[in-house]
Amino acid sequence: MAQANPQLRLTDNIPIPLGTEHLFTRERLAAGSMIESLKANLPAGVRIRSDAEMDGTLRAVLGDHDPDMDLHIFGYGSLMWNPAMDAAHASIARVQGWHRRFCLRSLLGRGSPQEPGAMLGLDRGGACQGVLFRIEAAKVSTELRLLWRREMFTGSYDARWVPAENRAGALRALTFVVNRQHERYIGGHPIHDVAQLIRTGKGTLGTSRAYFEATVETLARLGIRDAGMERLRAAILREDFGAT
Repeated sequence: MAQANPQLRLTDNIPIPLGTEHLFTRERLAAGSMIESLKANLPAGVRIRSDAEMDGTLRAVLGDHDPDMDLHIFGYGSLMWNPAMDAAHASIARVQGWHRRFCLRSLLGRGSPQEPGAMLGLDRGGACQGVLFRIEAAKVSTELRLLWRREMFTGSYDARWVPAENRAGALRALTFVVNRQHERYIGGHPIHDVAQLIRTGKGTLGTSRAYFEATVETLARLGIRDAGMERLRAAILREDFGAT
């Protein structure tokens, strides 16, 4: 695992990962092939949002944004290490009132009905450090449409404006918080159950374990300490040891 950088602070500018080695690429999102591949493997009982629903949620968000202003996106999971966005700037930022949590049961992508996994969401309470991406005003509509195809089609997330703080001070950012009313929300499950889902989850986009490890490694590289993730990692290692 990469070592944490103790000198990293909210004032630092950080390089933006290209993410070309990952399954989520701008090309696949623009072509719609990512969603089509997931639709082809849609488990029984799993509903996805229609194009009209997706457009409606996007219009609602953009209706509260000045089109002449840049827009900030707060990433706390895979957006940190595979943003697939055309961003002008990235920095470490803190969001109050929300925390990073593996609180979604995954039956699609990083899990399946046979091998369900667990995925991250931004859940209520506490605080979260992550990466803040600045999208130039002229590119906001295009970039958000790609981002919606990635984050919003299952209905497990809601787009939300949140207060954030980075080197520029306090500002408003758009992020994706967990939909607590969704049937796959598992925020109240014991930590060892979540650890087991991460250990064994596997789907068409890979494993939950790989997603978890990429997130942990990115947090370490950026010098971000997350006590909840550390507790979960310890629980996963205990499960590993018990399985041997």
